[in-house]
Amino acid sequence: MATISLVTGSLGLAIAVLIIVLIRRDKLYVNHGFAWIFTALVFALLGFAPGIFDWLASHLGVAYPPVLGLAAGIGILVLKVLLMDIDRSHTSMKQERLIQKMGMLEADIQALKEKIDS
Repeated sequence: MATISLVTGSLGLAIAVLIIVLIRRDKLYVNHGFAWIFTALVFALLGFAPGIFDWLASHLGVAYPPVLGLAAGIGILVLKVLLMDIDRSHTSMKQERLIQKMGMLEADIQALKEKIDS
């Protein structure tokens, strides 16, 4: 096994362990962690067995296997950005609704204070 394969595989496993530690310490949201663990494990698998990637590329009809990796990587990054944007939009909507509810509650409190004072 080539040195680069050992380095890549070991790096993938190390990143997977780091992600698990971050999830256990509540530094990383569990739903996001699963995707990152999967990514790290794929890196480890491809590092320890790089022939799998070449086999997959040849079965998909890709003449130069690194192009498949680049295309898959770009696709995954676009998907990740899309999911992050959806999550951010959802959080913004929740925050906006909470701000509106808080404004209504403050108006109610002010009305009650005026009622008590008069």
